[in-house]
Formats: sequence, C-alpha cells, structure tokens
Amino acid sequence: MKNIRVVAFDCDGVMFDTTHANMAYYNHILDHFGRPAMTAEQFAFCHMHTVDESIAHLFEDEKDFRAAQAYRKHMSYVPFLKHMEIEPYLKTLLNRLRPTYKTAVATNRSDTMDRVLSEHNLAGYFDLVVSSSDVDRPKPYPDLLIKLLEHFKLKSYQSIYVGDSELDQLAAHAAEMPFVAYNNRSLSADYHIQSLKELAQILQLSLGKNFG
Repeated sequence: MKNIRVVAFDCDGVMFDTTHANMAYYNHILDHFGRPAMTAEQFAFCHMHTVDESIAHLFEDEKDFRAAQAYRKHMSYVPFLKHMEIEPYLKTLLNRLRPTYKTAVATNRSDTMDRVLSEHNLAGYFDLVVSSSDVDRPKPYPDLLIKLLEHFKLKSYQSIYVGDSELDQLAAHAAEMPFVAYNNRSLSADYHIQSLKELAQILQLSLGKNFG
C-alpha cells in the first residue's frame, strides 16, 4: 500500500452505524403521509441509495412522490442525528492517517453530510467531502470517486475506498480504485476488515497502546 495518498470513506455503515437514524427518518416521512413503516426490503434499499432514489422507491406514484419530496426538503434532519452512532476507532484512525494521508468522504448522502460532520465534531478531519449532490450520478456509478481523484490529481491506484455495500463495491471497481470492504464478507474486495483498527494495520500505521 506504499502508493496510497488518499483514504476515502463511505459514510453510512462505515463512519457511522446509521441503521436507527435512517429507519427513523424514512418512517417519519411515511407516517406523515399515513403510511406504514418500512418493510425490510424497503429499508435495505433506502439504506444504500440517495434520498431522492429512496423517496421514489417508497412513493411510486408521481403525485405522492412530489408531495413527499416537498415535505422532506422542508423538514430538518437534526432530530435524527442523535440516532447515529460513530464507529469505534474512527476519530483515532483519522488522527493517525493525517498528515501522512489525505482523507475524504464519498457518500450518497446529499444535503445532510455537512451537518452530520459538524454534529459529531468531525468537520476538520477530512480534506474533501463529495456527496451525491456534487455529481451527476451517485453510486453505483464511479462519479464520486472520479471527482475525488480529479480533486487530488491522483491515479486510481493512489487512493483506497472503504465501503460496506454492493453500491460501494461497484463504484470502486468502476473507478478502478482499490476497495476495502467493511464488515461485509459477501463483497468482492481487495481487503476485508471487521474493524477500522484493521485499516491502520493494512496501511502499516502504528496502532499504539491508546488506539481507540
């Protein structure tokens, strides 16, 4: 891994356990329109895709979709931030990565990412944040990762991407970027890790007795 210059992370499922936050968020919207809570299939889709794609999945009728979109754009995401749980070792890992490596986020989140980082005191930990609102096509397309490479003026092999879903895998492979699968053995990846502590080992960073 000696050529790596940038370490990039997905947000949901990698930096944070957002299961409860996303569940509460979309169920709130459904409840507002008198609909039942998400099924397991609906949640699996919404947990990986952009908010626009998720609302379209939950509200298939065009009129209902427009109404749901209008409502969610005027509601605050702040009440749902308390449900997000930061992954163990994340902050310590980011401190160890810098300044040797540049750090970045590439996420299918849209307009909530800045607030997420701010609320969890992570705003100063990343050199670049690329969200779905910054590109024409979200994951599984490689646009997020290509934008990242262009920003840092790097070749694909000079960065790694840490993700936990098939969308992350497809985006990384399409961008020809080394992929680290987090807590998901079903994915095709260059490396599999169960803890962010293992990423430090892959990058040959000293863990130190206070790592965590």
